Amino acid sequence: MKIRSSFICALLLNLAACYGQQRPQYSQYILNNYLLNPALSGIENYTDIKIGYRNQWAGLENSPKTSFVTANWALGKEYLWSNALSFEEDGDNPMSRSYMQNYTASPAHHGVGFTAVRDKAGQLSTLTFNLTYAYHLRLSDQLNMSLGVAAGLTNIDLDINALQFENGNDPALNNAIGSQLKPDLSTGIWIYGARFFSGISVQQILPQKLSFTRSPGENTGKQVPHFFVTGGYKVSVDDDISIIPSVMLKQIQALPTSLDFNVKAAFKDKFWLGASLRKDDSYTAMAGFNLGHFVNLTYAYDFTTSQLNQVSNGSHEIVLGFLLNNVYKVICPQRMW
Repeated sequence: MKIRSSFICALLLNLAACYGQQRPQYSQYILNNYLLNPALSGIENYTDIKIGYRNQWAGLENSPKTSFVTANWALGKEYLWSNALSFEEDGDNPMSRSYMQNYTASPAHHGVGFTAVRDKAGQLSTLTFNLTYAYHLRLSDQLNMSLGVAAGLTNIDLDINALQFENGNDPALNNAIGSQLKPDLSTGIWIYGARFFSGISVQQILPQKLSFTRSPGENTGKQVPHFFVTGGYKVSVDDDISIIPSVMLKQIQALPTSLDFNVKAAFKDKFWLGASLRKDDSYTAMAGFNLGHFVNLTYAYDFTTSQLNQVSNGSHEIVLGFLLNNVYKVICPQRMW
């Protein structure tokens, strides 16, 4: 029995679990676009840390499970784009009309950070670690543009011991490659102001061949770039409530274009509710709470609309956030909303 046929089972499981994509899928990226675009490094004037876990298609054996840690912050000790006197005792409310009327763009500055993401589907697992950098330009009194890059390594691991062969002593195992390390590079642009944001990013810029066997003549796979285009706009209902619709387009080579529609209703600086529709895949209900100046907690549940809804119980995603060095005691994000 050729090693190819055994490995195809694992590879097909991974492709199905990731809906054909090689990067993990997220429902709450609208709260942490930094996962998809390094240009957001240092966008806030505090250290933004997020720890997340996603169980996709719960109930399906060997379904994808993703965990991540991200952190980013602005370099320098001067918080020039916010004046402490402009904040109320419990922090300014970025949902209010007055805040947006008095909104000022941040001064030119540098931002850095890191992302660590582990994704496992079937017998395949990946661990990606990237360092990120961004430079934020001030285009006008109320408009910024940032340029970012992320560079790091991805370890791709195939659990050979978990594969089942017709012959338990199949000699093909002697040529198996269980783990391989690949360079990783991403880049992005982000434009943001008081009422809108938009961005373009590309992950996995460097094409890398993938092979899990040393046997000559076997087919090899490859990593392909992932393109993301996103944008959103803030609409004030009153001084305490705002509605933020947004959209994201995702393009991966040889796959249909993926399109997400999102809406988030934010209630002052206390909590928010949201919903998302991913065309031909799922729709999502989301909620989040800001627990003071230090912690926030968000949760999302995906209702699967594809044929996988016959074997899965939907997807769960939870994210815990920390706001370190929060000098002005803001509760809501001021730049990411």
